[in-house]
Amino acid sequence: MAPGDRVGRSRCLDPAVLTFRTRDVKPTAVGLLDELQERIVCGDGAMGTLLLDAGVPVDRCLEELCVSEPDRVRMVHEQYVAAGARLIETNTFGANAPRLERFGLQARVAEINSAAARVALAAARGKDVCVAGSVGPLGISESDATERGIDRAACFREQITALLDGGVQILFFETFMSFEEMQIALGARPASDAIVVALFACEPEGRLQSGMPVVDAFAHCRQLGAHIVGANCMNGPHAMVQLLQKIPAGDLLAAYANAGYPRYTEGRYVYPTAPDYFGITGREMAEQGAGLIGGCCGTTPAHIAALSRAVAEMKPVRSKQVRAISQAPLETFHTQRRAEDSLVEKLAQGQRVIICELDPPKSLALDKFFAGAQALTRAGCDAITLADNSLAILRMSNLAVGAMLKERFGITPLLHISCRDRNVLGLQSELLGMAALGMRHVLPLTGDPARVGDHPGAKSVYDVNSIELMAIVKQLNEGFTHSGKPLKAKTEFVIGCTFNPNAKNLDAQVQRLERKVAAGAQYAMTQPVFDAELIAETKRRTAHLGIPLFIGIWPLLSGRQAEFLHNEVPGILVSDRVRAAMAGSEGAEGRARGLKLAKEMTEAALAEYAGVYLITPFLQYETTVELAEFARAL
Repeated sequence: MAPGDRVGRSRCLDPAVLTFRTRDVKPTAVGLLDELQERIVCGDGAMGTLLLDAGVPVDRCLEELCVSEPDRVRMVHEQYVAAGARLIETNTFGANAPRLERFGLQARVAEINSAAARVALAAARGKDVCVAGSVGPLGISESDATERGIDRAACFREQITALLDGGVQILFFETFMSFEEMQIALGARPASDAIVVALFACEPEGRLQSGMPVVDAFAHCRQLGAHIVGANCMNGPHAMVQLLQKIPAGDLLAAYANAGYPRYTEGRYVYPTAPDYFGITGREMAEQGAGLIGGCCGTTPAHIAALSRAVAEMKPVRSKQVRAISQAPLETFHTQRRAEDSLVEKLAQGQRVIICELDPPKSLALDKFFAGAQALTRAGCDAITLADNSLAILRMSNLAVGAMLKERFGITPLLHISCRDRNVLGLQSELLGMAALGMRHVLPLTGDPARVGDHPGAKSVYDVNSIELMAIVKQLNEGFTHSGKPLKAKTEFVIGCTFNPNAKNLDAQVQRLERKVAAGAQYAMTQPVFDAELIAETKRRTAHLGIPLFIGIWPLLSGRQAEFLHNEVPGILVSDRVRAAMAGSEGAEGRARGLKLAKEMTEAALAEYAGVYLITPFLQYETTVELAEFARAL
């Protein structure tokens, strides 16, 4: 079948070809470890790159092709074998239940992995080539797995078992960014004689996302049974050499670099690295101790052919001079701007803390906003909290507004940051900008979906959720980016979170709060509460967490507003008593009734907690000013 041909129906391989037995490859697989002691072994390159170049749609499940179009997959394997690859991987990187679920194929894990093993073994039959079963990460976070009731170990075990049953004798765990997930994957494999390769995707600085030095991760993987450790993906050839320079030689190391860094051109990703250059840098990888060398994203049979020729006569490097991995930064990042005092530290010192919310304006008119912020601060407010396009309604950038409050008026901003509008790159960029501007207080939020706001055609991002973002912020405080790259300084963020005591299932909310605290949350701010008994119950149910809570207080302006909040705004529950008290009130009367009730709730909140969170509705800050003065005087 010529490259680019589309197969209109399922085409199976000859059954005689598919009945390839484990005993046929056992001598080759067993001999791999011995061979790596004597010479450099060349692996294969990218599978997805060739399948997409051959015309497979980008939205197609590439792993399922092993069942429906096995010839297409086998041809890729055969091209790599012809190019000089001595080890090929099955087309199963994403063939686990959580990733297959995106295509509705989660019930076909065993079928797809077994078929992929047979296709790869058929391509290797009669040749001096090893076949490894590719196992990638699940593509879900620990918190997502918990929320969805997914047993991550069981997912890995299901895939690995199918690969072993299909006949592979090498397990290739690749592109793991978290040691914790690699540990789960290695621990999930059933008992077998399979050779284990464990590869991480990490920065050339030599650290994982968590900040763990990759050499430590390698050592732990060997203790867990890995025979070969190394790195793949994320880095181009030059960066891969830089990474290997930080890893001692002697143990069996693998390196699978990308073909450079991609650019997006005419609807597809193009990798720039020429095959000859890939071969030259492959020699440099071998000189830095790599024994098993192949290619990852963007590499082709031409790259592998050049690599195979370049390393053909090379012997393994037993020792070399190692560059030290940069130590964890010890300095805290400082700016010339006035440092903000931590609100949490103020509470710990026995001070009362009042936070007032004042949403950034929906237009470029800032005069009333600035007047309100200054009035609230004079009334005793310690920080102004700024929402991040709450309810998915467009407002001015809270980072810009917060910077102006801080620079012009010396007001402490507390910024919400939503996962809805930015990917992991953008979120970290925003946070580093906050740090550079001297802002410390941040409240990560998952964010309301874009479709519910005033731009329903906008798309939500949600690379991570609020709990995962808290962990990222905590890691910035330790001096590392999400990918493990050192910042050369530590941020000093004071990390907040939300808590909804109005939820029908309070137990579930408490459990979620526990996960937020574990991720790094240092304080919590609640949805508006209109029931004094609920405040006491909240204190009782969350006391074991040891973090301060700021109870949300909303001064109602009318009976109509009370009904609107209760019936139309998610997460807000106005008690029957309060709605009855506000019924029929409007104008000055409504404001007076609402303020009286808000003072009662403020007093109840400050009886349980040292701080309170006052919400300013619709920029009507005069009412919140009076409430802040009341709270300060208690």
